Amino acid sequence: MTITQGETERFKYDQVSGYIMDLIDKGTLKPGDRVPSLRKLSKTLKVSISTINQAYLSLEDKGVISARPQSGFYINAELNQSIATPKPIITANCQPRKVRFGQLFEEIFTISNNPRIAPFAAAKPSMELMPDKALMRETKSILSRNPANCMDYCFPPGHENLRQQIALRYSDLGVSVSSEDIIITSGATEALSLSLQTVAKRGDVIAVESPTYFSVLRLIEKMGMLALEIDSDPITGINLDSLEFALDTMDITAMLIVPNFNNPSGSLMPETHKKQLVELLSTRQIPIIEDDVYGDLYFGEERPRILKTYDTEGRVLSCSSFSKTLAPGFRMGWVAADARYHDRLLEWKQATSSASPSLQQLATAEFLRSGQYDRHLSRLRKAFKAQIEKARFMVARLFPEGTRISDPQGGFVLWIELPRSYDCFAVYNQALEHHIGITPGMLFSATRKFKNYIRLNCGYPWTEETELALEQLATIIHEMNP
Repeated sequence: MTITQGETERFKYDQVSGYIMDLIDKGTLKPGDRVPSLRKLSKTLKVSISTINQAYLSLEDKGVISARPQSGFYINAELNQSIATPKPIITANCQPRKVRFGQLFEEIFTISNNPRIAPFAAAKPSMELMPDKALMRETKSILSRNPANCMDYCFPPGHENLRQQIALRYSDLGVSVSSEDIIITSGATEALSLSLQTVAKRGDVIAVESPTYFSVLRLIEKMGMLALEIDSDPITGINLDSLEFALDTMDITAMLIVPNFNNPSGSLMPETHKKQLVELLSTRQIPIIEDDVYGDLYFGEERPRILKTYDTEGRVLSCSSFSKTLAPGFRMGWVAADARYHDRLLEWKQATSSASPSLQQLATAEFLRSGQYDRHLSRLRKAFKAQIEKARFMVARLFPEGTRISDPQGGFVLWIELPRSYDCFAVYNQALEHHIGITPGMLFSATRKFKNYIRLNCGYPWTEETELALEQLATIIHEMNP
């Protein structure tokens, strides 16, 4: 584009504004991207720097871009706010179901280990975003200072140093948890598994959100329990009226829930709903297993509270891990529970995995103690927020008309509702043929709902390769044209 000298100054900067908007419409510039510098665009379009500056100020007034001190202008994330989000699904008279998975569960993880497949399937962060060098320094230091402790058994409940650091993090949330209440586990999955075995047995009914993380459904399946899906809103989480109806009409043994940034929907329960949920189940003496693995990955100003904040009777078993935020391969997780469940949790931990890795516990504890973890989290949250915003913008531009996209306020996954005629399993198979991994929506439901939904992992920085893969996925979906 070249602007001729005969045009008025107002017309010139309007054309510059149109040039930037065209780049946005085509997806060349996405939310979070830096727009060309004044000098660069002046040279490209052959107009004065003052004209470019006036155009940028006009775009800023319209909310399209914003200035960052000593950095330049950036495309605003708010452009994503007009994108439609998935609709709540209301299910009448849902009944407890046995959970049955074929090979699809294992296949999702298998393809995620294949570097030749675009990493949109498993919900895992890129190692590029993890503090591997800093954590390695702490690991080497711990190993050199006390090799015997690093190599010896560390029996349950786990190393005191790590449990103390985790207890301090609970205190930062306003929750009184002693290091004695904490049991170290192999990631959050083992924490959830121990909790389920502690509060329920074969044949019992476990209430879960719908949709819910498929590994939770897998645990319920393997333990011979029944899953009862409770309707949820993709923005505010579980529907408390639906839950209360289920409690009035069915014998529910326990509830397993992700109140902060549910995987896959990204929902975040309002604080009033969290308090109501805990009170509702406490009055019926029903334990709550809380999965807060994404809680530290919030995009707002404040970290959301956990359910245990509102627990006055010790009925909330609080589970989490550092797998999504620090070192996936360390497999450092935990469950925090009061005396009501602690001893039984400890028995299950001792029976199933008699010790947890010593070196990883000590290194993680030191990394937390040094303050490096919180500084890392600040950077990580910004990265995930930018990656989610870009993904939403690209999906909205590339996918078929009528597509709805979640708007998570934390975490790093997107929940995408395709038009009703699409089959997510067919999309999954076609994408895999082109070396693109996604997760079909029906995997997040014991009753095989969400047949026209897919989940996308956005835990990797955007590169030319991943953008091309997403464009290819969009092409595949359009060509299916059911």
